[in-house]
Parts: sequence; structure tokens; C-alpha cells
Amino acid sequence: MVVVRGKHWNTPQLGLRISGAVLLAVSAGIHLDLYLTGYRKIPTIGWLFLLQVIVGFMLTIAALVTRSRLAAAASAALALSTLAAYLLAVWIGLFGFKEIRTRAGLAAGLIEVAAFATLALAAVIADSGRHAVPGDSARHAAAPAVASGGAFAGTLAGTAADAPASAFTRASADAFTRAPGAALAGTGAFAGADPGRRTRARAQSAMSVVVGAVSAVSVAALALLGVAVVSTGGSPVAAADVGATLKTVKIGGVDVLANADGLTLYWFAPDTSTSSKCFGSCAIYWPPVSGSPAAGPGVTGKLGTIKRPGGGLQATYDGHPLYTYIGDRGPGQANGNDLDLNGGFWYDIRISH
Repeated sequence: MVVVRGKHWNTPQLGLRISGAVLLAVSAGIHLDLYLTGYRKIPTIGWLFLLQVIVGFMLTIAALVTRSRLAAAASAALALSTLAAYLLAVWIGLFGFKEIRTRAGLAAGLIEVAAFATLALAAVIADSGRHAVPGDSARHAAAPAVASGGAFAGTLAGTAADAPASAFTRASADAFTRAPGAALAGTGAFAGADPGRRTRARAQSAMSVVVGAVSAVSVAALALLGVAVVSTGGSPVAAADVGATLKTVKIGGVDVLANADGLTLYWFAPDTSTSSKCFGSCAIYWPPVSGSPAAGPGVTGKLGTIKRPGGGLQATYDGHPLYTYIGDRGPGQANGNDLDLNGGFWYDIRISH
């Protein structure tokens, strides 16, 4: 086997690497935005988002500046594993956090499928042009020898025509003229031609199998993403705590407003005293407190209601429509406080005595 060390990139592989790296960087950018605008406060999920962002940008650089099959394969694996984590969070929850369908999540999922497909193919064809097929060198080496043999035979034949020659000379000339390469048949110059073709056929067959596997995984990932989109509702969830009694809980030494289950209640900066600006996917992250609330011990502010955009009543406290946050997994947590998410800042409601 002769190794041909080319000094240029394989064009299809370069295109796949650039495309895949760009897609991976876009996915990491989406996760960075989500991390900075709220996910950083969600236990476990927050640092997993940050880890995905860091590794994503590092592998993007590696895929762009190296020809490493390992870098391309690792980038493809990251894209696929990120999509798998999203699907798990949507269907059954991940580390106590259940994801909901959003445009950002769907866009990131589609980008991750495309990134996996392109980077996996880049890994498959990496360095494929650097190795010659066994037997090619013998065929290339034999070509000049055959040409030389033909030229020598022509000269010998011409000499035999111009001057008397022995029967041996004429026979030799005729033999070279009829089969200029016959004298080289036993030299082994053509040995290995058939094994070379067999090796190339096996390589092409294996390549087809791997490409088919990558395509199958990509189609399956798209199908699962589609199922997740269809099966996960995007409309607002039922409002929480219909007619519940509100109370106070102490978090970090501060009394904050909570629902009957002790979950922290929040207000949304873009809201007004008469309308809520949180609906659609926002109301899935921040379930509104519905109905007419009653004041429990320690609740000193003014309670009221407003009409929701989709109908129904939402509880208010001192003119602020009230919400819970899906990132809070139990009483005593305020993971939604001071988050810039879904179009504005969110704050817990602190009780003054």
C-alpha cells in the first residue's frame, strides 16, 4: 500500500465539516441564550446547558481546523445526545425538570439532526483520499515499462526489415510486436491488480452501509422529534390553584408570597394591573394562578382578579397578576426570581409587614 499525502482538503469532506460545524455552533448559541435567560437557575439542568455550550463551541473549532475523524465523530455524537436529552425532558422529564414545546426547542432539535447527519458523514469520509488502493502502484509502475517494451519492439522490428537477420531475431521482433508486455508478465508488475479491485469494492460496500446507517438514524431522530412536537401541547396549561388560599413562606430570611402548596408566586414586569402579557408557551413555563384567591396568615396586600387573554380569571396581588414557575420543584425555592425569560423579567413577591 502506498500512502499519498495530499496537501489539500477533500472538497466534499470540507463542505460537510464546515456545514456541520456551523450547525453545531448555532445549536450551542441557542442553548447559551436559553442558559443566560433563565435555564441557569434550574437545578442540574442549568449546568448541563452550560456544559453543552462549552463543549459545543470547542468541538466546532476542532471540526473546522482539523481533519480528525475523531473530532467529527465526537461533534456528531454531541448533537445526537443533545437532541436525545431534549426528547427525554419533553416526554418524561430530566432530573426533575419537564420541558415544554417551544419554537426555540424545535429549531434547536432540527438543527441538531442536521448537524449529526453532516458531521457523521464527514467522519465517515475523513482521510478517504489519502490512501491508494493496493495494486494501483504496480499498475502505474507497469505502464512505463510496457511503453518501453513496445518502443524496443518497434526498433527491433524495423532493424529486421532493413537488414538480413537470423530467424531468432525475426521471431523475437514478432513476439515483441504482437505482445509488447508479454515479457513482463512474469515480473509481478501486474500482481495485486485483482486484490486491489476487491479491496476497493469492499471499501465502497462498507461506506454504503455506514452512510445508510447515518441516514437511518437521522430519519429516526426527525420522526421522534415530530412525535414530541405532536404529543406535547403548546397551548396554555390549566391555570393553577383555582380559588386557593395564599400564604407566606420564608426564603433566604425573606417572606415571599406562595400558593397553598408553598410554591413561590411571581409577577411579570410587562404585565399591567388589568392585563396579562404571558400566554401561549409563556403560560406553560409560568402557569397563572386562576380564580379568586383568599388571604391566608401573613398576606397583607390587596387581592383581586383580571380576565385572562383566553378567558377565565387570574388572581392578582397589589395589582400584579400571579404565576408559579415550572422550575420550582417544591416549597422554599425561588428559581424564577430575577429571570429575563419569555419577554421580560420575573420577580418573586416579597411581603412587607
